[in-house]
Amino acid sequence: MGVIEGVSSDYRLSPPLAARILGVLLAGLGLFVLLLTLLVGVLDLPPLVLGLGLAVGVSVFLLGGYQLTRRATVVRLEEAGYRVRLVRGAGVKQARWTDVEDVVATTVRGERCVVLRLRSGGTTTIPVRMLAGGSEAFVKDLQQHLNTGHGYRRIN
Repeated sequence: MGVIEGVSSDYRLSPPLAARILGVLLAGLGLFVLLLTLLVGVLDLPPLVLGLGLAVGVSVFLLGGYQLTRRATVVRLEEAGYRVRLVRGAGVKQARWTDVEDVVATTVRGERCVVLRLRSGGTTTIPVRMLAGGSEAFVKDLQQHLNTGHGYRRIN
């Protein structure tokens, strides 16, 4: 199956990574509620302040959870090039396919990664464990986009 021209592929956060981030957000919400409760008690503020603070905190948590699980795109492969977000230390975050010299599968700090080496000497490193879906499917899709971006066509 080849890349359909004009169609992009989005790769979101892997569910385990999203769950870890949501856990940190939930712990932050708990700390916020604890501090707000102490503040209301010490300063003798009305309980409505605690209720409003709790409502805002839960809303932020739910919105953050929705963004992480449904909307946060880590890698976007388009007809003209790619874009990487949310990856610290990725290097070059976006480039055109014609700027990519080659693609290498490697291990960086114990993590399986795909490294796109650019003609300019820069690189883009994508840890495949961060991506939802299988790493083999991502690599195959990446290769198809790269081939299409360079004008290579499949011979039938």
